[in-house]
Amino acid sequence: MKLETINYIKNNPLIYNYLREDSSWYKRLNRGDDVLKELEETAKKYYKQTPEDKLKKLSKNIELIKTFLEVMN
Repeated sequence: MKLETINYIKNNPLIYNYLREDSSWYKRLNRGDDVLKELEETAKKYYKQTPEDKLKKLSKNIELIKTFLEVMN
């Protein structure tokens, strides 16, 4: 693994924590650094950090507030 890749992983807590949970990615990273973006996308999906997940969470919170306001009236 290249030194730049190692530094990138250490400076990105999302990827670093995901690698600690799914160590099979180390094997793929040692074969080539071209899977780094795929690893980052997989980590975002695992931790629900994708734009779609954030939008769902926001929608759910708005719905909760709406329900709360209806109850208060």
